[in-house]
Amino acid sequence: MSAVMNSAELQRIKQRYNIVGNCDALNQVLDVALQVAPTDLSVLIIGESGVGKEIIPRVIHDNSPRRREKYFAINCGSIPEGTIDSELFGHVKGSYTGAINDSPGYFGVADKGTLFLDEVGELPLATQARLLRVLETGEYIPVGATEVKKTDVRIVAATNVNVRQAISEGRFREDLYYRLNRIPLMMPPLRERGEDIVLLFRLFAMQMAEKYRMERVTLTEEARQMLMRYKWPGNVRQLKNITEQISILSKERTITPEVLAKFIPQDRESTQLAVIKNGGDHSFENEREILYKILFELRGNVNDMRREMSQLKKQLADVQTPSINPINPIKQMAPITPIPTLEEADAEEYIEPTPEQENLNLSDLGKQMLLKALERNNGNRSKAAQELGISDRTLYRRLKQYGMDK
Repeated sequence: MSAVMNSAELQRIKQRYNIVGNCDALNQVLDVALQVAPTDLSVLIIGESGVGKEIIPRVIHDNSPRRREKYFAINCGSIPEGTIDSELFGHVKGSYTGAINDSPGYFGVADKGTLFLDEVGELPLATQARLLRVLETGEYIPVGATEVKKTDVRIVAATNVNVRQAISEGRFREDLYYRLNRIPLMMPPLRERGEDIVLLFRLFAMQMAEKYRMERVTLTEEARQMLMRYKWPGNVRQLKNITEQISILSKERTITPEVLAKFIPQDRESTQLAVIKNGGDHSFENEREILYKILFELRGNVNDMRREMSQLKKQLADVQTPSINPINPIKQMAPITPIPTLEEADAEEYIEPTPEQENLNLSDLGKQMLLKALERNNGNRSKAAQELGISDRTLYRRLKQYGMDK
């Protein structure tokens, strides 16, 4: 197929499924989906939550020889673990409480068609083994049955989890991953789609205007840039929600950065969000504060562990083991002082290590973190301690250590 035909086909697909965007990564996904559609190869779609993975299986099914057969989309993460096997592979009457009739399951009713398994990474391991057998042989056994069933189903799966990490943690079968991943498709996150963000905003704004017969909201150039600098952790789903909120709640119909800032989350401590600035330069202030907090909490945890271990060692040293009289061993054994629990040991007062024993870099970071927390809370120690995730008592010890308790 020529490049021109590919371009025309892509535009036809975008119009048919209301897909907005022209970024290369999205076009590549659609192009591969159209190429693989005529085959029976299994496809694994990988992408963050909210990027629109559910559109691709529909594109594949509608452009395949199975398009006149049944298509089912199943969210594997929403089905309880106790019933997932029955939902997928069916069951026989009486196989479990509530099974009053035979059920063919999705693999039975979708024979000759296509199954879209969304959030496939959430499947239990036992179900993964059953799915692997279907993919390899086309055979499965309903719950409570002994007879093997045959099915001819095209599988398209999707996941937003790191499958390789799940494999290393024993939560996902490696053989199933390679069976599903015969054709991998990587859906790009919204933050990597550039101008597509503005195009999607226009689409959602127009839909709201038509649905509720209101004036459509538009963006100034500065607001456009602000929209594209935001990281969109919720991807297209989040953009749609925010566009709908602006359309309904904003009195101004021309959206400036000041208006947009009221609707875009401004959580500076979230690693998922970009720092929104009027200029184009990147700020590392947020990253520094996050690093300070992590190191500060880590240092506190190490100090707590050091203190607890020291107290436990002292208690163990106090337990004496006297020589035992072979005639009457019980008589000569001294009573053993019970070892306190970690909670009891934690309740006792202790002396902080001297500054010379601490790493100077961590001390400086901890001091800066304390100053920032107190500054943000107008000197309120209780609120500062709550923000740092430590107790008021621990905060006072830190202040005293840094000479800031005056």
